[in-house]
Amino acid sequence: MTETVKIELYANNLDETQAIATKLAQIVAAGTIILLEGNLGSGKTTFMQAFGRALGISTTITSPTFTLIDEYTEGRLPLYHIDLYRLEPPQVPSLHLEEYWRGEDFPLGVVAIEWASKLLTIPPKHLKINLSIPKQSPEKQSPKLEPSLHEHEEFLESLPEERLIQLIAQGSPYVEMLSQVRF
Repeated sequence: MTETVKIELYANNLDETQAIATKLAQIVAAGTIILLEGNLGSGKTTFMQAFGRALGISTTITSPTFTLIDEYTEGRLPLYHIDLYRLEPPQVPSLHLEEYWRGEDFPLGVVAIEWASKLLTIPPKHLKINLSIPKQSPEKQSPKLEPSLHEHEEFLESLPEERLIQLIAQGSPYVEMLSQVRF
């Protein structure tokens, strides 16, 4: 049976969210698979920006929503940032994502997959990161509907900075990874 450990962290602001991403980037090894989940505006790309900076990537990391896969090879480890938001689950296998964690066609690095719930097959060993906005009082609640394209920036600016970050390590290498860092 595969070992699983779950840690829940509360970040009061953007700096704390980025500090968590930075600490994780400092301990990841080649071959790490990160599955990112969270609603629109939950901070997945922001998390990956801090993570990438901590790996030594100077290029600005953006959401690869339209390109699907961005490859950053300048840091301590290559970072393969994948975004499945615009795909339907049956379309995902055609990307052959397993090539990124096999280490044969691409140098082993960190594979970070946003909207990982669209994967038809989840790698058995991985680190899942769920980002969410904590429940709030009614007067502070963010909008419930997804914004139209022209309202997108206003929507994101209206979101609170607090985040609940769940780290779920699946498999002994990932459980060991989480045991190495203290938040």
